[in-house]
Amino acid sequence: MNPAIEVADLKKSFDAVEAVRGVGFSVAAGEIFGFLGPNGAGKTTTIKILCTLLQATSGTARLAGLDVATSPAEVRRRIGVVFQDPALDDRLTAEENLNLHAVVYRVPRSERAVRIDEALHFVDLHDRRKDLTRTFSGGMKRRLEIARGLVHRPDILFLDEPTTGLDPQTRARTWEVLRELRSRFGTTLFLTTHYMDEAENCDRIAIVDHGLIVALDTPAVLKQRVGKDLVAARTVEPEALARLLTEKYGLASTPAEGGLTFMVEEGDAFIVKLLTTDRPPLQGISVRRPTLDDVFLSLTGRQIRAEGAEGNAARLRALVRRR
Repeated sequence: MNPAIEVADLKKSFDAVEAVRGVGFSVAAGEIFGFLGPNGAGKTTTIKILCTLLQATSGTARLAGLDVATSPAEVRRRIGVVFQDPALDDRLTAEENLNLHAVVYRVPRSERAVRIDEALHFVDLHDRRKDLTRTFSGGMKRRLEIARGLVHRPDILFLDEPTTGLDPQTRARTWEVLRELRSRFGTTLFLTTHYMDEAENCDRIAIVDHGLIVALDTPAVLKQRVGKDLVAARTVEPEALARLLTEKYGLASTPAEGGLTFMVEEGDAFIVKLLTTDRPPLQGISVRRPTLDDVFLSLTGRQIRAEGAEGNAARLRALVRRR
């Protein structure tokens, strides 16, 4: 089966800024594929190129065998898009929003009612079809955006940060809808996210940093690459414990609230060894298996959360100071 998406050496520059620096990947038909990375990593720029909203500086991208640069109209008919920012008209009802989308995508008049009904049932909003969108909660609006993207039955659905700003329960329900969408219709899902737990839902993940793909594989294989467990130790003498770990075991540690953390193979066995040796007093110690956050840390030297809202705020403060 031909790939749903094929990208080769894709680049995009804005004046002197290289937002995308030569990425390449393919996505199989029916796959849930994720772009994981911090804000500013190039995720949204890439998705806009694939959706024909931006022109690449160089490189190629093909969707369903169609070149996005030379066949943009045909590509648009084959895809659906759920943007990060709301794109619904809150002066219209749920049904009216979907009908407007159906008209724009030239869904045959004879099929519109059936498709709209099907999409609203799919996202559990059939009983709210006559209500104004402005009365909907954030989670309901997100589900309605997904329903709108389904009305013209796209082969590929793009979702840019699909659950940003939603509470955990609503995020979980949104993912139930997305998984059922793939299961029932075989739709290829391409999403961008900076949520680690969200990325776990993907069949494969491309970790993106500074416009480059630094790793691409299944979540399980990516976590195996770390190869170590994370140990968190609480102590009132973190400097002394860090010195012991370095001098006796050759381990680097990272300061953390109430103590420090470090990576080590066979964490359970190492804790036993540490507890039976002469060491600074410990108030608590725990071990856990690697997560995607650990993968990102091992590949880039920092945690992805530090590049989110806090990282943006820090960059803004630095800019203000320079001025």
